Amino acid sequence: MSSEHGTPAAELGEFLKARRAELSPAAVGLPETGSARRVPGLRREEVAQLAVMSVDYYTRLEQGRLQASASILAVLARALRLDEDQQAYMYRLAGKSPAKRRRQRAQRVTPSMRRLLDQLREAPAMVLGRRLDILAWNDGATALYTDFSRYDDAERNYVRLLFVDPVMRELHADWESAARTAAATLRMEAARYPDDPKLASLVGELSVRDADFRTWWATHQVTSTGNATKHYRHALVGELFLDCDTWVSPEDPDQRILILTAAPNTPSHDALQILTSWTATTHPASTRGEVE
Repeated sequence: MSSEHGTPAAELGEFLKARRAELSPAAVGLPETGSARRVPGLRREEVAQLAVMSVDYYTRLEQGRLQASASILAVLARALRLDEDQQAYMYRLAGKSPAKRRRQRAQRVTPSMRRLLDQLREAPAMVLGRRLDILAWNDGATALYTDFSRYDDAERNYVRLLFVDPVMRELHADWESAARTAAATLRMEAARYPDDPKLASLVGELSVRDADFRTWWATHQVTSTGNATKHYRHALVGELFLDCDTWVSPEDPDQRILILTAAPNTPSHDALQILTSWTATTHPASTRGEVE
């Protein structure tokens, strides 16, 4: 049953409807479909996609049949590109106060992680932080994956690169399995940090850019980063079957080091030695100073 006109929920719905009418797909990074639009601006389906929520849920919000929580309002503010005045008005309509975000402690690679990374000569390794941002990596990781230093800080995220970088896609022999696991791991991060604006922005970007991510994210599958055997198909040395072990830093539980090794006396071990030897003296291990 719909709310009566003039109620706060109904007014909020009208406000959302008006704001989406002002936006074009291009303005929010969505592709133009080419089909004629019956109404100006974004469709409800597109707003729901940007906000990573079901179309039914967003429709009920816009129809004034649901009370929006502060966290939902924060997501909608980003999806609809609201300025500060518009956000303040939206929160007042909903009878909510904007959530006060605690500034997250800047992440620096811990000294023990740094030493361990520097001492790993024949094993590709990287340090992952919140949101699976790539905080640091060694020569072996450059040789196996890519030169991470060519990316800006905001782009240097393991899940993001797995979905948008063609080199990373081609490297994984079973990309779908790897990508599903990455999306499920990011879901765990979202549960730990539900109000992280950078994580929400990452999810929004990937939802817009990749249909597979959008579909898998909607299934709410979760997993934690664990140990597994990864199958790579490298352009220079061919197939690699590497054991992937992940260790959480005792100094900072938001940092984990991912180490890839191969069993001795195997083709993968020989290929990995060749691969890492090519870059051992040309690319010093790299790290970001800090990541918020």
